Amino acid sequence: MLQRIQTIYLLLAAICSGGLSQVLSLRNTEASIEFAFDSLEYAILFSASALLSLISIFLFKTRQTQFVLGRLNIILNLILLGLFIYRLLTVSGETANSEKGIGLLLPIISIVLLAFANKAIKKDEALVKSVDRLR
Repeated sequence: MLQRIQTIYLLLAAICSGGLSQVLSLRNTEASIEFAFDSLEYAILFSASALLSLISIFLFKTRQTQFVLGRLNIILNLILLGLFIYRLLTVSGETANSEKGIGLLLPIISIVLLAFANKAIKKDEALVKSVDRLR
């Protein structure tokens, strides 16, 4: 059913990965502002994360598949976070006036929301199994 709490968590994770990543900056310098969709690998990873969240919303009848897609999405966001950290630590020609943007926190927010969704999915699965035992 679509009116479950995990649907809200997954929708917020999709909005965070798909929508906010286009609006919030990753890095601000004197010359330019860098967004996530300026780089191809960031765009692909953010789009894949948002797409996995949206697909997972509509797989509410198969909770196990929904749970696996949530875990896969968490791994994808961890890869994205690792890429952010790697790029921040190995940027050549870093200027003294460069500021890190709030967009770097988006994978962390998505991971937390996806973990909450997976917890709710697991709780639903346990509830269904307990009802099946009573029959």
